[in-house]
Amino acid sequence: MVAGSLVAAVPLGLLVAIGSRVAAIALVAGVLCGILNALLSMRSSEHLVDHRSTLIFVLSSVLRVFVFGILPVGLVLRGPWWALGTYFIGFFAPLAIFAAVAARAPRLN
Repeated sequence: MVAGSLVAAVPLGLLVAIGSRVAAIALVAGVLCGILNALLSMRSSEHLVDHRSTLIFVLSSVLRVFVFGILPVGLVLRGPWWALGTYFIGFFAPLAIFAAVAARAPRLN
């Protein structure tokens, strides 16, 4: 997921940079934040299963929503309005890549 996201982000970021550097930065930042969010979500879910502590799971989820939701607003204030779209395309790319890989994985049942 990490490698696939980064491989997809670099050429797409270069294409977007033709229209706006800020939007290209937003795309790459979105991919990096999406990777970090996916890894943190996985770790939080594992911790929830291991320790059955919902407080830490909820707090980490709320913190991720605020951090990864505020960042694109700051980028849009410095660039075109459509940079918000490039951020969220990048942000959800790791999830889409993970879903595509998981769909092709063999089932054990």
